[in-house]
Amino acid sequence: MSAASPFEIELRLLLEAIFLRFHYDFRSYSMASLRRRVNAAISALGCETVSALQEKILHQPETFAVLLQYLTVQVSDMFRDPQFFRVFRERIVPELATYPSPRIWIAGASAGEEVYTLAIVLAEEGLLDRAMLYATDINPEALNKARSGVYALDRLATFEANHRMAGGKEPFDRYYTAAYGRAAFDRRLRERVVFSDHSLATDTVFAEVQVVTCRNVLIYFDRPLQDRAISLFRDALCRRGFLGLGSMESLQLSSQASAFEPFVQEQRWYRRI
Repeated sequence: MSAASPFEIELRLLLEAIFLRFHYDFRSYSMASLRRRVNAAISALGCETVSALQEKILHQPETFAVLLQYLTVQVSDMFRDPQFFRVFRERIVPELATYPSPRIWIAGASAGEEVYTLAIVLAEEGLLDRAMLYATDINPEALNKARSGVYALDRLATFEANHRMAGGKEPFDRYYTAAYGRAAFDRRLRERVVFSDHSLATDTVFAEVQVVTCRNVLIYFDRPLQDRAISLFRDALCRRGFLGLGSMESLQLSSQASAFEPFVQEQRWYRRI
């Protein structure tokens, strides 16, 4: 076994310090991903080493909020991977319609793009008024952005094109109001959404749901943490409930794979057995 580099030692000590001081657990995240993110944070916060970064957040705890923006995933688009949402609309929504109050958990909701995506689909299919969406993330600043429903106007062309390819039934511009270079999405889309802090690394299941989506989050976890997260999804899903993952993610090697069967494999939709 080769000796750990000074950077790796410092990084592991930083993650331990974050857990002990701020109760955020990144210790089972992919080291390759964390290495890139921490290097970016070192530069942004004016530090020369990981140890200096650790000292800064411990003695100036207000700077941890800045570091958290680098450690968490905040890159998405509305209707990202349109075929994923076409499957949701055409194959899953009809089954949700059989429930009096369908519930969906969006784990790793980030700034809310996927939350509004699902809300728009449910609205177009006549289900939003009786549905409940739980949008969770470990980053409070990202959740605040999600609650606001405000996005840069130059992102709207991509959102609209994705919506169309995902089988959108209404003009996309009916869902937002544009002003001063920003687009504010209709508050009716979030009236059925509960935004909440939740960590897949440390927290437990909080509700029974019919659908879980957790897209492009598991790729940043090591295998044990991936298995922990998938076990939470298994426990949260009702019998025959649906799990949607990101395009680069799979249950193939998970210890929890036997709890699911492929539903639409190419779009990473699975069904709880």
